[in-house]
Order: sequence, then C-alpha cells, then structure tokens
Amino acid sequence: MEGRTFIAALALICLCLFYHLEITVATEFTVGDSAGWSFNVENWPNDKSFKAGDVLVFKYGQGAHNVVVVDAEGYNSCKPKSGSKTYTSGNDKITLAKGTSYFICSYPGHCEAAMKIKVTAN
Repeated sequence: MEGRTFIAALALICLCLFYHLEITVATEFTVGDSAGWSFNVENWPNDKSFKAGDVLVFKYGQGAHNVVVVDAEGYNSCKPKSGSKTYTSGNDKITLAKGTSYFICSYPGHCEAAMKIKVTAN
C-alpha cells in the first residue's frame, strides 16, 4: 500500500508541475507576408506579437536586396555601422532575442523606401 501512495503522490506532483509550466513554441514569420522582404514593409510588424525565440524569415531575390542587422541609430539613419551582420541568401532566417531588433536593406535607396523593420520581442 505504501508504494501505491508514493506513486499517486508523485503523479500528483508531476501533474501540478505540467499544469504550471508555460510551454512556448517559436513562431516563424515571413517578413512582408506573401510580398516578402520588399519596399514599404516598415509597418509590417505593427499588428503582430513577437516572442524571444521566434524566427523572422526574409525572402527576396538573391542579389536584389540584403538584410542588415543594425541598432536604432542605423535604423533611423539607414546607415549600417562597419562590420554589421549582413545576410544575402534570399531566404534568411533570424531568431529574435528579447528586446528590440532592427533590420534594413543597405542597397542604395532601399531603406529610405521603407525597406526596414523594427521588431520588439517579449
């Protein structure tokens, strides 16, 4: 009888732990939805909720654009700092960290044409 009580107590503890665990699954977002990473995408994040661990997928014609990780200054000025991480595959996947992340296309005139996004992940 003692063994059954122990197993029942252990099962109850496990059930309580599972109940209180928050299971989070990363979501994959295609930047710009069906249009992809393109001009006038700046407002694309506005109606979305992002979590740390979510993945942004930047789809574009290789050689036509790029994705550059910048800070707030680079985002506002459309000028990346020397050594900024640059993606060029046309199918770039970037995992979000907690906080605000900034991305631009550094091809001349593209960022100025609203080819940039600011994403805040909780």
